[in-house]
Amino acid sequence: MSSSPSSSVVAARKAVADQLVEIRKDAGLNGGELSVLCGWHPAKTSRIQSGKAAPSEGDIRAWCTACGADDRIPDLIAASRAADSVYQEWRRRNGSGMRLAQERVIGDYERTRLFRIYVSNVLPGLFQTAGYATALLQSITDFQGTPNDVAAAVPARLARARLLYTGARRFAVLIEEWVLRTRIGSAEDMAAQLGHLLTLMSLPSVSVGIIPAGCPRAVWPLEAFYLFDDQRVVVETLTAKVNVLQPREVTDYIRAFRGLSDMAVYGAEARALTAAARASFE
Repeated sequence: MSSSPSSSVVAARKAVADQLVEIRKDAGLNGGELSVLCGWHPAKTSRIQSGKAAPSEGDIRAWCTACGADDRIPDLIAASRAADSVYQEWRRRNGSGMRLAQERVIGDYERTRLFRIYVSNVLPGLFQTAGYATALLQSITDFQGTPNDVAAAVPARLARARLLYTGARRFAVLIEEWVLRTRIGSAEDMAAQLGHLLTLMSLPSVSVGIIPAGCPRAVWPLEAFYLFDDQRVVVETLTAKVNVLQPREVTDYIRAFRGLSDMAVYGAEARALTAAARASFE
């Protein structure tokens, strides 16, 4: 699995393009004729029809008006916005700061009953302490060059942790061992964070598996991903959040999670690896 936009993005954009082609054909126009009516170069029409270029809302309006299909404009704009939501650049998502982005996700979390989370870089937000989250969000803000509202974003991020204690939810979390030893913030922050993780391991709603660094790999290390029930996967890359919606792809991530789970240790062994990592920061 790569960190490029998933085929879910391509499929969503192609669905919009296919509808535009259908509208043009129903109007009895070829690509050149439509281009003249819209006032743009034929190459633009070709790129939109192939799905290589995403049409703007203005493009959709011009296209439908030229074809006498103004009634199709609202649905196509809605579909185009949905396609854009599949691939969300972090800089754009955090353009006004990180607090709003943290608050937006709570609805998705509240609707989910089974979380399957795999992390290979940092501990999941649900498990983070204030010190760890502050250091992490500050480094992300500095890297992206977005407005610095970390002090407000951290409480919004930590608020979702209440879901660990409320409702009939289950959390199956897989953590690569090196994440436990990757310092985010100060040594004191890391010791506190790993102590908090040990506490969370005792919750009846939480299952934590640690994948030992030296174990034989049946599944290679992947990008961090979050499975929301069996409906959607959020994949976190350096530059974007990718919402995977294609059933085939969701099934692939479920299969990957199963393979990663088989390599993990649980219970006393997982606690021992976590305690050892904590001791290295004390």
